[in-house]
Amino acid sequence: MGENNYISINKALWNARTEHHVNSEFYDLAGFLKGKTVLNPIELELLGDIKGKRVLHLQCHFGQDTLCLAKLGAEVTGVDFSENAIAKAKELNASLQLNAEFICCDLYSLPQHLNTTFDIVFTSYGVIGWLPDMDKWAAVISAFLKPGGKFVMAEFHPVIWMFDNNFTKVAYNYFKDEPIIEEESGTYAQKDAPIQTKSISWNHSLAEVIGALLNNGLCINQFKEYDYSPYNCFSHTVEIDRNKYRIKHLANHIPMVYSVLAEKS
Repeated sequence: MGENNYISINKALWNARTEHHVNSEFYDLAGFLKGKTVLNPIELELLGDIKGKRVLHLQCHFGQDTLCLAKLGAEVTGVDFSENAIAKAKELNASLQLNAEFICCDLYSLPQHLNTTFDIVFTSYGVIGWLPDMDKWAAVISAFLKPGGKFVMAEFHPVIWMFDNNFTKVAYNYFKDEPIIEEESGTYAQKDAPIQTKSISWNHSLAEVIGALLNNGLCINQFKEYDYSPYNCFSHTVEIDRNKYRIKHLANHIPMVYSVLAEKS
C-alpha cells in the first residue's frame, strides 16, 4: 500500500466527513461556540495547568479541542491533513478571536512545515489508526518535544477495533496486520449522512504504541485503561453515567479507552 495512496484516500474521507461533522449533534458546534468545552476529564487531568505552555495538537480535525486548549491559555498549534477541516478550524479561531495556529499536512511530513519545539504534544481519540507506522509517529512526537516536555494521549483501546461494527464477533486482528480497507456510508457522528467513503486503517497494539514511544526517547510516567468511552460513537451503547458509554451487551467486560502520559528525557 503506497503512502500517497492511503493518504489521498483517507484525506478524501475526512474532507467529505467534515461538513457533516460540523453540522452534527455529535459535535454540537452551537454549544461549543457558546462556551461548552469538548475536552474530557481523562485528558484534562493529564494536561494539568497549560496556561502559557506551547502545545502541539496532532490530528486535530476541525479544531474544537485545539481551540479549547487555547481558551485554557495555551499557545497551541493544531495539525490535520484535511483541507476542509483546517479551513473550518481557522474560521472558528477567527470567530472566537483566539490565537491558535493551524497547519494542513499529514503527520509524517510535519517536520517539513514546522520548526519549533513544544512543552506538550497532545493527541486524542480515534487518530493513530489512520497511521501505518507507530515508530515514525513517535519520532515526530519526540522531535517536537522540548527536553522534559510531556506527551499526552487519550485513545480508543485496540480491543474495540477487534470487533465488527455490531460488537457481535471478533473480526480483526489485535496486532497490526494488513491494512484494513473498508467502504461505508454515513459517519460515526451522523449515521445517515449521505456520503459513501473508502478508508484505509490499521490496528495498533498497546505494545506497539508504547514500544514506539520508548524507542524514541520518551519515558512512560503513567498508563491507564478505562471501561467506558467518553463519546457515544459506537453501536449498541448505553450511557452508564454522564458522558460515559459502554457497549450494552459487553458491559464493563472490555477496555474501551486508554491514556498515556510520557516525558522526553
